[in-house]
Amino acid sequence: MSRILVVEDNEGNLELIRVVLEMAGYEVIGTSSADVGLLAARKAHPDLILMDMHLPGMDGYEATRIIKGDKELKHIPVIAVTAVTDRTDEERVRACGCEGFIAKPVDTRSLAAQIAEFLKLGGVEPS
Repeated sequence: MSRILVVEDNEGNLELIRVVLEMAGYEVIGTSSADVGLLAARKAHPDLILMDMHLPGMDGYEATRIIKGDKELKHIPVIAVTAVTDRTDEERVRACGCEGFIAKPVDTRSLAAQIAEFLKLGGVEPS
């Protein structure tokens, strides 16, 4: 079973993502801040991280840079979950180390398929 870490400060969004992914057979670890997300990543070594980019305190951009600079975590694909509005936003997401992005509002009908594709790109066979 693939383990997905979701870092999302909006409780409703976090719960929605959790339910959709658990129904698709994924193990989901949810956190509401970048600091706790980094701790969870170090402890759980997830197969994929979904990172909200606009978090209070440390934002998702900084958290992703820390993950990508950590020799124990840098192999984990980080996918931005954000309201990407233009090419500049997409470039900023990629520049901090994210391998891709999922646009908000999240399309619950395609979320599990998107996650499966990102896992394959990261060399993980989705469960």
